[in-house]
Amino acid sequence: MIYDEITYPLETRPGDGEVMEIRDGLFWVRMPIPIPGLDYINLYLIEDTDGWTLVDTGLNTKEIRDLWRHIFATHLKGKPITRLICTHFHPDHLGQAGWICHKWNIHLSMTFSEWNFGRMLYLEAAEETPQAVMDHYSSVGFDEGMLKRVREKGFNYFKTAVSPVPLSFNRLEDGDILSIGNRKWQVVVGCGHSPEHACLYAAEEGILISGDQVLPRITPHIGIYPSEPFANPLKKFIDSIDIFEKLPRDTLVLPAHNDVFFGLHNQLDYYRSHHNDRLNRLLMACSSPQSAHDLLPVLFERELNDKDKGMGIAEGLAHCHYLIGEGLLERLMGDDGVWKFRTTGERHRAVA
Repeated sequence: MIYDEITYPLETRPGDGEVMEIRDGLFWVRMPIPIPGLDYINLYLIEDTDGWTLVDTGLNTKEIRDLWRHIFATHLKGKPITRLICTHFHPDHLGQAGWICHKWNIHLSMTFSEWNFGRMLYLEAAEETPQAVMDHYSSVGFDEGMLKRVREKGFNYFKTAVSPVPLSFNRLEDGDILSIGNRKWQVVVGCGHSPEHACLYAAEEGILISGDQVLPRITPHIGIYPSEPFANPLKKFIDSIDIFEKLPRDTLVLPAHNDVFFGLHNQLDYYRSHHNDRLNRLLMACSSPQSAHDLLPVLFERELNDKDKGMGIAEGLAHCHYLIGEGLLERLMGDDGVWKFRTTGERHRAVA
């Protein structure tokens, strides 16, 4: 097999509420999610001696909860869920965690930053959008129509998309070893898509449960949001590529979206070239001050709708902040109250 190319060895996938065995005691579950472009999330069940470990949960919807009830009743061989691991705090991964932990009387296992962020967003929910959030989106170039939608949406989406985030949790840290059944899984932490994303790697069989850190067909979303408006997540994501490049070329990757695949290093190489291309496009465009909204046509060839524009601006900001960190761009506040980005005159490659 040529592992330098993306291949999909299973050639099939489970249906809604179905469970497919990938390797002995390792099962793939696939749940529908109403997120355009994704549509489904992959979740994983790992059989243990006296129970099951579940990795990620799906959004907090009645449909997914009913599907879990069916799986619990028909696929667990009479054994309980004894451990729940969530790779990161995003609602399609954490959404059912509170309900599952309560149902099985277990603690949630996550890295500290991911649990903390999810718990914070759950508690900060509000009917009205905070003024600080409005100020952020105004300063990054949202137009009046986009700002109106942010204001009318309120600030409680996260709380509606997740069941109550548990008050306590079991902390996972990079390098931890979890014994589950006949495998030892090492926690491998990547950053950028989220603050402290936990992946699981079984070295003896070369299996990586990658969550959203490594995906086939698409690149993980790397964006800037109001809670950390001057962060540099793209630097963290690119640095994390080095971590996963140390894994063998024949690693079988179990991602959170799309299909189980071989070709880990191919995809990591693609991430580097993809972001390098975007960074260099931005450098060429920013000879004069440009806002993140101005830069959308530079980064995206297709016309974006308003929802996609919001995510596009978040991604554009992440790339601009990377270049600021490299000394290649500077951030200026325009007379209109919108951040602009301009080259500093340095001439280096965007990504080493």
